[in-house]
Amino acid sequence: MSYTGLPEARSPQPAPGRPPWGAIALIGLTGFGLVRSGLSDEADGPPQPHTAATSVSPSDSRPDGAAPAPLPRSAASRVAIPALRVSAPAIPLGLGKDGWIEAPPPADPNLTGWYAGAPAPGERGTAVVVGHVDNFSGPAVFYGLGALKKGDTVRVTRTDGRTAVFTVYGIQVYDQRHFPSQKVYGSTGRPELRVLTCGGGYSESAGYAGNVVVFARMTAVR
Repeated sequence: MSYTGLPEARSPQPAPGRPPWGAIALIGLTGFGLVRSGLSDEADGPPQPHTAATSVSPSDSRPDGAAPAPLPRSAASRVAIPALRVSAPAIPLGLGKDGWIEAPPPADPNLTGWYAGAPAPGERGTAVVVGHVDNFSGPAVFYGLGALKKGDTVRVTRTDGRTAVFTVYGIQVYDQRHFPSQKVYGSTGRPELRVLTCGGGYSESAGYAGNVVVFARMTAVR
């Protein structure tokens, strides 16, 4: 049984050469976690980051020029990723009764969530946006997340009318069992964003082995 309340993923007829794919993904967030689940009959599964995009070092988070000043706190209302043709509503997420971070409702494939217990997108610190890679009807909002490249942008519209523009500087896939929470969620002292979904290897018994994490820093405010 998944945390989101969906029944266990049932396997339809497998595509040639690959079992049906789905996920129960677990991510550590300073002692908490994020659970997502889904099922699809897509043969190839979601794209994974290219090797050239995956290296992330502390120096990557430093802007080349003057960075925009941090914004005051304001809730996220929409997430857009032009390179993926994604434009999706964003809802605040809290913690469930068992201490895990809630996931967006899986029935709506075009929905993202931002963790309201962390900085809001544009505030000083590291904001966190999550979304499903799939649901029972097929690919979901962040299905293509692993195809992003350095230099792509993620635009988060806030309820105060401002849009925080973040530029991607790294993409990684991390094994759930060894998720580097401090590296992913730790503050750089500047407004940053992490975008997460399921990824890595897949097995029918355990689902996805890891999670795709996009690292981005704020480079403009509109």
